[in-house]
Amino acid sequence: MTETLIQVQDLKKYFEQNINNQHVQTKAVDGISFNVKKGEIFGLLGPNGAGKTTTIKLLLGLLEPNEGSINIFGMNPQREDVKIKEHIGYVAEEPLIFRSLTTKDLFNFISSIRKLNPSKTQKMLREYLESFEAIQYYEQILDTLSHGNKQKMQIIASIIHNPKILILDEPLAGLDAKSVKVFKEILDMHIENGGAVLFSTHIMKIAEELCDRIGIISKGKMVGIGTIDELRKQSNKLGASLEDVFLRLTDQDISVMEIIKKLRESFNNK
Repeated sequence: MTETLIQVQDLKKYFEQNINNQHVQTKAVDGISFNVKKGEIFGLLGPNGAGKTTTIKLLLGLLEPNEGSINIFGMNPQREDVKIKEHIGYVAEEPLIFRSLTTKDLFNFISSIRKLNPSKTQKMLREYLESFEAIQYYEQILDTLSHGNKQKMQIIASIIHNPKILILDEPLAGLDAKSVKVFKEILDMHIENGGAVLFSTHIMKIAEELCDRIGIISKGKMVGIGTIDELRKQSNKLGASLEDVFLRLTDQDISVMEIIKKLRESFNNK
């Protein structure tokens, strides 16, 4: 039996808001359950505001759930977050790096706090920088880099300690086609070595290509989960693209058809 590295059960997260002097409780995550197994890429898809990033923050211990449980390597991220984070690499949607540092200073800092072997780390760092064609930015201040190059540094920072789990929130944002290809190969090697990936993205083609299983969230609820073929069966759209399956399961397919119809009518009546 394949080892489960992440287990999420009936997870709920509410946020309190005051709207027009009325106390309102928003359910950002509303009872979702899923697992991520050793040697697989699990995709987390959903419309904007569906609860994907909140779920990731709960897994990382950055937010505390109202209800439900999270187990990573059999540990609770709220109680044993330091031990868990030793084995996790995280890429945020927006690069979370110390922008006033140089690239060299950033990786020296990471190497220090993670207690990595300096010579081994320097060798791997150089290989990653060369692979992403970013070696020329080694002594450049991070804030002066383009968005894509900042993203490259964030990706390298997430994998330099050889983590067992990668948690990726829109990791391909800003990357050129060559860097995307390199990153895909890195993910393949990570999986071949027994790692696991939780991959959140809006790009259906990437999800369809990379993910072994996919969970689709809508309005905080898990509305579909499984392989692409299993999702097709759940949506009654056999043979359909992941994009069409996604729109059906998130109840957006009819509204999209109406929008397209209206646009065509307006275009033809110009």
